[in-house]
Amino acid sequence: MFWIFRRRFDFYHMLAEQAKKSRDTLQALVAFMDNPSEEAAGKVEFTEREADKKRTDLIKALNSSFVTPIDREDLYEFSRALDDMADYARSTVEEMKLFGVVPNPRLREMAVAMENGSRLLLEAVCLLPQASVKNGAISEFLIKVKKLENFIERIYRQALRELFDTTEVIDILKTREIYRHLSNAADRMDQAANILGDILMKSA
Repeated sequence: MFWIFRRRFDFYHMLAEQAKKSRDTLQALVAFMDNPSEEAAGKVEFTEREADKKRTDLIKALNSSFVTPIDREDLYEFSRALDDMADYARSTVEEMKLFGVVPNPRLREMAVAMENGSRLLLEAVCLLPQASVKNGAISEFLIKVKKLENFIERIYRQALRELFDTTEVIDILKTREIYRHLSNAADRMDQAANILGDILMKSA
């Protein structure tokens, strides 16, 4: 008789590691908004690549595991939402450099809110192994994340109004794309919170 032995993976730890890298990428984005240097841009790109590696590791582990402590689809989708948040941060910086868009107060507000949301998601993920007794604390983190997403969308709409009131058409098109990246990042942050909420419901 042949037995197939598969390595056991700590999926809670792997999610936390990816969430840390996502947070690091958003922190680097805020630093870029404060000082849009080549070094700051490189930091965003570096941390985003590190976040990609963590997602790749998690997907490989999923494909190698019969049983997971969290619903397999939830693991995959939450990891993808974290990855998208980091991807949008990198795209924001790349296109700001490409189009010659300089940081402004609205961009910084949105970036700071994304950083705060990524930190809250990390704190929530770190409590997942104790979800049965930390349900309330995790839920509070998720409520705060969703409030931040709403805040970002308000800033996004306000920024667009200001843009169309005061800016030349070509600059409108360039800057609107940058705002849209951060709005999309906020949508993915909100989706990550929704998935964690589903995980909590299933663990109750």
